[in-house]
Amino acid sequence: MIRRDYILRMIEQLTQALAGARRRTEAGQYVEAGAELDQVFRELTGMGADAVAKLSETELLAQLTLDAPTLVVREKTLILVGLLQEAGQVRAAQERDAEAESCWLKALNLLLTIKLQDAEFEFPEFVPKIDLLRDQLRDATLPLQTLAALWRHYETIGAYARAEDVLAALLEAQPDNTALLAEARMFYERLLRQSDYALESGNLPRAEVEAGLAGLHSKPV
Repeated sequence: MIRRDYILRMIEQLTQALAGARRRTEAGQYVEAGAELDQVFRELTGMGADAVAKLSETELLAQLTLDAPTLVVREKTLILVGLLQEAGQVRAAQERDAEAESCWLKALNLLLTIKLQDAEFEFPEFVPKIDLLRDQLRDATLPLQTLAALWRHYETIGAYARAEDVLAALLEAQPDNTALLAEARMFYERLLRQSDYALESGNLPRAEVEAGLAGLHSKPV
C-alpha cells in the first residue's frame, strides 16, 4: 500500500507539473515552467533538472534508490523520464538546444535500459515513447552506447529496418571494429531465420537482409 500510494502521488505531481510547465512554456514563461518541473525533480531525486542531466544512468539509478524501497525504482525512473522529456521541451523553446538534447538523451537511455531488461514491459501513458525521443534527437550525434541499445531494442520489437539503420550508423562510426562486424553478421543471420512475413512487417524484406549480409562478407572479422 505504501508503494502504491507513493507512486500514485508522484504520478499526480508529475501530471500537474507537466500540464503547468506546458501552459507556462506556451506563454513564454520559461523560468516559471522550469521551476515548476524542478520542484518535482527535487522531490524525486534531491536535485534539479540540470544536475540530473549530468549524471550517468548508473548514478541516477543509485540516487533513485535513496529513501525509498527498491521495488519502486522502475516507477520512479519512468517518472523521471517524463520530467526530463518536458524539461527538454522547455529548453528547446528557449533555443537552449544542447541542454534540451542532454535531457532527451538521458531520458532515452533510461527508457532503453528498462526496455532491454524487460522487453514485455508496457510503459504507462505518461511516459514518452522511445521513438519520440529518438525524433527529438534527430540532429544530435548519439553516443555509441545509445546506438547499440537502440539497435538491440529495434531488433527485439521486430522493427528490422530501423535496427539496420542504427547498425549502419554504428558501422560508420567504427568501421574497423571486428567485434561489431561479427555482431552485425550474426544480426543478419538471425533475421534470415525469420519468416518472410516477419521481415516484411519489419520493413526489411529477405532480399535486403541477404544484401546486407553479403556487404559484410568482404570485411575481415
